[in-house]
Amino acid sequence: MAQPARRLAENAGGDLYVDDSCIDCDTCRTLAPDTFGDSGRGTACVGAQPRSPDEHRRARMALVSCPTASIGSLSKVDVRAAARALPTPVDGLDDIFFCGYASADSYGASSYLIRRPEGNVLVDSPRAARPLLERIEELGGVSLMFLTHRDDVADHHVFRRRFGCDRVLHADDITADTAAVEIQPRGREPVHLAHDLLIVPVPGHTRGSAALLYRDEILFTGDHLWWEDGLGLVASRNVCWYSWPEQQRSLDRLTGHRFRAVLPGHGGRFIAPDAGAMRAALLRATGRRPSAT
Repeated sequence: MAQPARRLAENAGGDLYVDDSCIDCDTCRTLAPDTFGDSGRGTACVGAQPRSPDEHRRARMALVSCPTASIGSLSKVDVRAAARALPTPVDGLDDIFFCGYASADSYGASSYLIRRPEGNVLVDSPRAARPLLERIEELGGVSLMFLTHRDDVADHHVFRRRFGCDRVLHADDITADTAAVEIQPRGREPVHLAHDLLIVPVPGHTRGSAALLYRDEILFTGDHLWWEDGLGLVASRNVCWYSWPEQQRSLDRLTGHRFRAVLPGHGGRFIAPDAGAMRAALLRATGRRPSAT
């Protein structure tokens, strides 16, 4: 639990606070950007105390989602409603939900639920909190669990037991913990899981990193590609554990696919107005200049 004695000095005065156990995973800023900000020293902080009912609701969702329990409330606010408000819809994208409930085992990585008639897909593993499991069951459960790479598997085994879902993880990222994963694609060529689900191997961050392309519209990128304000779409050599040249080649290969949204495990989301605008942003990320047409 967050400790008032460890409250960061950068927090705005008031009931809600972040303490110094924060790992700056960005979960709180994703859920409640009007409340949480950047301390400037490698942690989040409360930039402004919530005021409106919606800001209070979103801040409480962030509190229950924090992977390190670094968000506290002096008044011990009631979070029961917030706990059941997740997964929450992603603005601008039909049938895509942000799970919240980040896990410290995956350094607070984001996970997403895709609702689809053929069966729901969970992308990467959130923390297997009881309210989240119950809410996902109400939304139709999980048929497939797509794991983008070995770092963000967290509580995958709990979701398998609860929902009987087949798990997917590239063979090059299998470890002792994931040896029983049901589907282990190999190689560097894209593979269809279903008519609307395409596995796109993107080795680099890890040897077996893979993205999931949904409906030729939404790309779930794990730790391969994300958005940074002021920079655009980026990949980083600083968090590349396998091969930076390979990651650059993987980035370049993505230009051959059509999509308009990037939903990463870490870093900011980017939803472009159309696939053309996304392609232009992606070309800039590769260092290539978009054509005038």
